[in-house]
Amino acid sequence: MLENKNESKTNISDLGEFGLIDHLTKNFKINQKSTVKGIGDDAAVLSSDSTKEIVVTTDLLVEGVHFDLSYMPLKHLGYKAVIVNLSDVYAMNAEASQITVSIGVSNRFPVEALEELYDGIHTAAKFYNIDVIGGDTTSSKTGLIISITAIGIIKKGAAVYRDTAKEDDLLVVSGDLGAAYLGLQVLEREKKVFEVNPQSQPDLDNYSYLIERQLKPEARKDISELLNELEVKPTSMIDISDGLSSEILHICKQSKVGCNLYEDKIPLDQQVISTCEEFKLDSTTIALSGGEDYELLFTVGMGDFPKIKANPNLSIIGHITNEKEGVHLITRGNEKIPLIARGWNSLDSNQE
Repeated sequence: MLENKNESKTNISDLGEFGLIDHLTKNFKINQKSTVKGIGDDAAVLSSDSTKEIVVTTDLLVEGVHFDLSYMPLKHLGYKAVIVNLSDVYAMNAEASQITVSIGVSNRFPVEALEELYDGIHTAAKFYNIDVIGGDTTSSKTGLIISITAIGIIKKGAAVYRDTAKEDDLLVVSGDLGAAYLGLQVLEREKKVFEVNPQSQPDLDNYSYLIERQLKPEARKDISELLNELEVKPTSMIDISDGLSSEILHICKQSKVGCNLYEDKIPLDQQVISTCEEFKLDSTTIALSGGEDYELLFTVGMGDFPKIKANPNLSIIGHITNEKEGVHLITRGNEKIPLIARGWNSLDSNQE
């Protein structure tokens, strides 16, 4: 059949990452009894035996899209590639146990460069006590491509999903937000300075925390352990990879609820605040849209408030409302404005 040249085409960027996933997978149905949770969460959940379940997640990192080797050391890249996946496992309330590593690599990389990459992978595997159990290698004509699949274990029925938040739940986040994005901005700025003057030596002492959060983030394995100690089970959970606003909207959409997020409750490191002032950026916008923080965002029942209210690792930043009320940011001036997802979209050709 001849192709209809007048047929309209839809740009991938029009749908965005999650819209594209929804569109391409809408006809997939669950046929196996062993599939507990399929597409649509941080990880899939598979039944294992009468007491345990297995979680599986995968991520793809592409040179020029997800990382820039002009300022990303290969050892750091290997470490970060693992962290990106482990974060999704911990967002399911599971314990990470194994990974597989596959790479596509061009002939511009010598063996020694790949040894650096795998040194970072090994360091992360050792620190998080996981096994590297396999993978694949192939050639690439477009630079370096890394695909990691992470596997985890959890007690049967203990997984926490995105679609189970309830009205009146508290909205909680670990750590602080916005630092990873600002670290990227600092590195991009220094890259441009170097391109103009290769003799220049960057002074990055004032941005050490931001750069570490960008180049060597950590997955919050400790949070699920902390919550277990506090005897708190989140009612929903997601990791913050694409920005706080995007992740809140994922939970609200899938749980069919609304939310009020309070601007003055969003946790910010002092280095984030001072760097935003220097770059003339709004710190709230950075926290909402920056991404790559790999903190955990979750909801808990109101009854758990006394258990978490004074914990320095956690910040209560809002509460869940009825779906009809919508999703809003309550500003410091007590203005109520709709929360919009402006997080990073890897399929948007206009975003660096």
